[in-house]
Amino acid sequence: MRIIDAHMHFSRIASFEDCAERTSLVQYSASGYRQEAQAAGIVHAVCMGLEESTPAGFPDALAGTPMQADLAAHLPDDVSLCLGINPYTLNEHSLAEMEAKVAKGGVVGLKIYAGYYPLDITDQLYAPAYRFAEKHDLTVVIHTGDTYSDRALLKYAHPLCVDKLAVEHRQLRMVACHMGVPWVFDACEVASKNANVYIDLSGMLVGSASYIEKTRGKKLLLDRYRQALLYMDSYDKVLVGTDWPLAPMAAYVDFCKDLVPSDVYDMVFYQNAVRVFKLFEGL
Repeated sequence: MRIIDAHMHFSRIASFEDCAERTSLVQYSASGYRQEAQAAGIVHAVCMGLEESTPAGFPDALAGTPMQADLAAHLPDDVSLCLGINPYTLNEHSLAEMEAKVAKGGVVGLKIYAGYYPLDITDQLYAPAYRFAEKHDLTVVIHTGDTYSDRALLKYAHPLCVDKLAVEHRQLRMVACHMGVPWVFDACEVASKNANVYIDLSGMLVGSASYIEKTRGKKLLLDRYRQALLYMDSYDKVLVGTDWPLAPMAAYVDFCKDLVPSDVYDMVFYQNAVRVFKLFEGL
């Protein structure tokens, strides 16, 4: 089965490196990515650009925009990039740099770290980013739900925040990450209501392969996620991401297989990402 990992990381973030070493037990490196992607059947991935100006600084108000991926000198050839947006450093200079990155190729979207930056995603500081995405037909990926930092603010990451943005920018494709967990019904309602909103299943579990396997046996938890997806009843709006290195790729793919019917696997695990991120166009 072809799989596109629609949400992963490839940045030197201290908390990610710590998670890889102590929690998810993955090899967080370029070679580690290659091994895991091949083992999981992942043929392409979409990386969320993220940087921190000082170790353990994320969420980092000083990080420059656009935030990129700096785990290695170059992204692997089979990885596309969503440029990370720090609203406090989004200015004319950073927009010019974003233009250059898009012109070079490989950029498929922008990543908004809602909650990590204590602003509503409709704040005017973000407006230039949305105009940029509309100009270049890029997808805007928005963190929703629980945060990986206790310094983040959940009220700015609730999936209902995406509703207003979707109404104000109806031509802009948006992905609400992590299905808004724990507010999974809210996230699915926002995607159901708005034609331009999709969800991804990344980051709903953080841990090792054994932890994920154990959690897959918790029927009450998985049933809640399945029910939210059934309520939305639009599997053409669902993308799969592993949030690597927060979880091993193969184990997380198996978890996602538990959440959707097998007859939509190709749609959910491959086709939707190709369409939403406009992957492989011009190749």
